[in-house]
Amino acid sequence: MNIMEFLSSNLMAFIALIITGIFAGILAGLLGVGGGIVIVPVLFFLFQGFGVSPDSAMLIATATSLATIVPTSISSIRSHHQKGNVDFDLLKYWAFFILIGVLLGSWLVTRVDGTWLTALFGIIATLSALNMLFRTGKSALFQQLPGTAGQTTMGTSIGFFSSMVGIGGGTLSVPLLTLYNYPAHKAVGTAAAIGLIISLPGALTMMVLGSTPIDAPSGTVGLVNLVGFICIVPLTVLFAPVGASIAARLDATKLKKVFAIVLLFTGLRMLSQILL
Repeated sequence: MNIMEFLSSNLMAFIALIITGIFAGILAGLLGVGGGIVIVPVLFFLFQGFGVSPDSAMLIATATSLATIVPTSISSIRSHHQKGNVDFDLLKYWAFFILIGVLLGSWLVTRVDGTWLTALFGIIATLSALNMLFRTGKSALFQQLPGTAGQTTMGTSIGFFSSMVGIGGGTLSVPLLTLYNYPAHKAVGTAAAIGLIISLPGALTMMVLGSTPIDAPSGTVGLVNLVGFICIVPLTVLFAPVGASIAARLDATKLKKVFAIVLLFTGLRMLSQILL
């Protein structure tokens, strides 16, 4: 098959992936949410639309999402570092435990049934949506971060669960840190760096150790779909500033509530697909 035949036979997939990149970029800039929480469910349903089984679709969506987070997190780290919002002391303390969680979680992804990952993502998306709807702006429950045992558990859990569902550090680490009276702007900036610690080893593990499903879409290596990666990454980076520009003119709090409702329905939809 020559390049023109390949492009024509996969045209709809390319268009859908390009739209995914634009959508994820705008939402990231508009609402400050990580791309993974958007990219995973979109890819999950998109791949099924092209004949991929739900189990395979979730495995590939998870790994591909992690791969897309690598370059976008690097860009985000630079931006937050310039503003002094990356807590490198906390990162030095947490990095090893996050990495242990990531390696265990990403290895499990290459071994478990995609149904379990779908359920886990549905639960995390639902809880994240409820947190956005009901805890935004609430006061912290604790005055400072816990001791060594508590922080070890937090770092390992963030790495483990984030890698298993293909999301960066922000979805889990920002709510956890702010729960302990950690400054919100530093939580977001530090979460960008946590995203790199999660995404790079996670994506590489799934690419090297993952077995490509027989119904995987074209361009899949291990569990990472390189076509999706190439289509999504540049557009996510390009359109994030567009989302930020739109956010400057709109009520960010109301937009976040709308996104939370959409995320809630998405999480429940993914849970219903395996339960009903």
